[in-house]
Amino acid sequence: QVQLVESGGGLVQAGGSLRLSCLASGRTFSNYAMGWFRQAPGKEREFVAAITWNGGSTYYADSVKGRFTISRDNAKNTVYLQMNTLKPEDTAVYYCAGRSNSWIATTRRDYDYWGQGTQVTVSS
Repeated sequence: QVQLVESGGGLVQAGGSLRLSCLASGRTFSNYAMGWFRQAPGKEREFVAAITWNGGSTYYADSVKGRFTISRDNAKNTVYLQMNTLKPEDTAVYYCAGRSNSWIATTRRDYDYWGQGTQVTVSS
């Protein structure tokens, strides 16, 4: 089993950047595909980005493509989400998720492990 803890959220001005980190503990992390989701107040949790177990492939929601970058360092048991050119509509709680599979998935039901979330607030 994998335990996930996000960090790096906070308040940032529109146009700024943040880097979120997700630290994983437990065995088999290196074989897990990982993803980021977000949920704004009153909105459904939505897919943001995902990465295969070895970082060889990534996939992004259209809303963040070109602005966000997902990466991982398996030696550090960490997944990152670099967020650039942030917009007020990016404001949400961001969740790190792990999948007991090596391949990318984009829906909540495909993920087995979830972090507690970290708040990202983008001011205008």
